Amino acid sequence: MRCAGIDIGSRAIKLVVVENGTIGEHRQVDTGYNPMAAARKLLQGLAYDRILATGYGRGQFEVDFDAPTVTEIKAHAAGARFFFPEVATVMDIGGQDSKAIAMNAAGKVVKFEMNDRCAAGTGKFLEIMAKSLGFSLEQFASQALQAEKDIQVNSMCTVFAESEVTSLVARGEDRRNIALGLHKSVVRRAAGMLRRVSIEGPVVFSGGVAKNRCMQRLMEETLQQPILTAEDPQMTGALGAAMLAGCSA
Repeated sequence: MRCAGIDIGSRAIKLVVVENGTIGEHRQVDTGYNPMAAARKLLQGLAYDRILATGYGRGQFEVDFDAPTVTEIKAHAAGARFFFPEVATVMDIGGQDSKAIAMNAAGKVVKFEMNDRCAAGTGKFLEIMAKSLGFSLEQFASQALQAEKDIQVNSMCTVFAESEVTSLVARGEDRRNIALGLHKSVVRRAAGMLRRVSIEGPVVFSGGVAKNRCMQRLMEETLQQPILTAEDPQMTGALGAAMLAGCSA
């Protein structure tokens, strides 16, 4: 049996197919202004027996495709456990929200915390800050890693932080040092969420922001423990949905 999991995020739509407990095909497209049209394009020519949706657009997918859904919390927990069976906690940072998820030894979610009220500490925040410094997202991380020191940015509100960054640049501050300060501000917020749910045991970093090498390194330094990250952490939610659709074995 082939099961598909689709994660309709704010920035990208991810799709993973699982057959007999093994990952098969996986696809990704930008969400764009019409998520359901993008989802249809992603599903074209794909053969599957079951599909389960997650992500912020799962409600509309349920209506348009008559398909069941699962919360992002459960999906990311299941996806992280597939890659790392020993996982105890998941930190997912996506385009517009972040989630800290604690699990028991059986993989059941026992506690979680979610930031979905504003863009602070999310991929969107980092994207806007990178642009304000004149960096691409890839440059943003690499340049931050080259910083000699960090310059603290006091506001986590995207609008105020952008204004603060502009002022720092106008003062002649090194953009690399500002970039490191911005990364550290996001890591402090994420670490706080993790500590409130649990950091007992292995921690998995999932979501698009987990691709950021500076974030990975700073998370390890802040939590003082290794951080586990899948080869493509952005696919974790879609994979978890596919597993929960009933094709885990």
